[in-house]
Amino acid sequence: MIRKLQPVEPKSATTAGWSIFQTLLESYEPRDCDIRLWDGSSWQAETPPRFTIALNHPGALEMMFSEPLELSLGETYASGDYEVEGDFEAAFRLADHLIDHAPNLKDRLRLGLGLAWLRAGQSSGKARLLSRPLFSDVAGHSRKHSELRDRLAVTHHYNLSNDFFALWLDPRMVYSCAYFASPEQDLAAAQVSKLDLVCRKLQLQPRESFLDIGCGWGGLVIHAAQQYHVQATGITLSDSQAELARERIRESGLSDKECRVLVLDYRKLMDAACYDKIASVGMVEHVGNNQLPRYFTQLFRLLRPGGLLLNHGISCTRYGEKAIQREFFDRYVFPDTEMSPLDSVLKNAEEGGFEIRHVESLRQHYVLTLRAWRENLEMRAEQAQELVGAETFRIWRMYLAAAAYSFERGHHSIFQSLLIKPRD
Repeated sequence: MIRKLQPVEPKSATTAGWSIFQTLLESYEPRDCDIRLWDGSSWQAETPPRFTIALNHPGALEMMFSEPLELSLGETYASGDYEVEGDFEAAFRLADHLIDHAPNLKDRLRLGLGLAWLRAGQSSGKARLLSRPLFSDVAGHSRKHSELRDRLAVTHHYNLSNDFFALWLDPRMVYSCAYFASPEQDLAAAQVSKLDLVCRKLQLQPRESFLDIGCGWGGLVIHAAQQYHVQATGITLSDSQAELARERIRESGLSDKECRVLVLDYRKLMDAACYDKIASVGMVEHVGNNQLPRYFTQLFRLLRPGGLLLNHGISCTRYGEKAIQREFFDRYVFPDTEMSPLDSVLKNAEEGGFEIRHVESLRQHYVLTLRAWRENLEMRAEQAQELVGAETFRIWRMYLAAAAYSFERGHHSIFQSLLIKPRD
């Protein structure tokens, strides 16, 4: 039975809690979630519930709804003060509603009354600092998108643990959008399809020189060398990625001449016109909007005339980015990432000398990829927490759910753009 709440003067932490939720969710329709407080009392959904928000103690309310709201919701979840049970992805519609619908003056007074009661009680809590360091503390005063800061940003993300990423990625550890023949196809097969899609778009031929910028753990360079017999070079800024990629190259039986991985910034590649084909998969988001002209100029310089570039990256759409997926995740997951609209990326590519040959959206493929990653992570939750701790596990669980929601709603998209360096 649906519990109908009436405005009440708070007389306990529980009634204060219900007053706060009633005010915040008054215009949230349909209310598709259950709310459960620390004492076991619950407010049932108006429709079949997709998820449950479960508060672990009264202080969680004040912590969740502090300003800035997008950060408080994320940090309070990561620290374990509330739970999201059921469909985590669906919970981001509620998060968007809370962020987008600021309370009016009357509602702010009602909220203030409830929060004041909680603060006055013995059970009120104070926000806890997350143990995962802020990237701003790691980066210090280094200039954004300088070579030093970019390496620090990549290290902050990828050096977390190779074993952690291996828990929820496919066996090749391809950390980019897969390509699904159908929603039922498994992740491993879809990632092989994506690797082959990149190679076929680039029209790789035996003995061609092939560069993969941001090569991760080597999935694409190994596939290209084995299946297309190119001379493949991958570059990354992560030492731990490069170490595992080199190990996998050796295990595959490939020689250094056939396939190699270097720890190197793309801006440090000096030889001009030395590659027949280049792939940049999931790397352009880390370049920075003001660095896009330099990025495309450098890739144009590296290609031989008639050479092809496959640029695969996330773009923000004209719907705009949702704050909860920028503020929190920029601090704790992907520092310094910048997503430009597709037209801006292609404009910079053309101004860098490239001709655009083909563009394909993979947005729905990325929704399926992100959901597969989150399902894998949740199935291995105990192992993940042993490797990186409960807090980091919760951050990544939230990140994958938020990203899937964002791509499903069309707030972000992902494109593969095939570009050619014209012959003289």
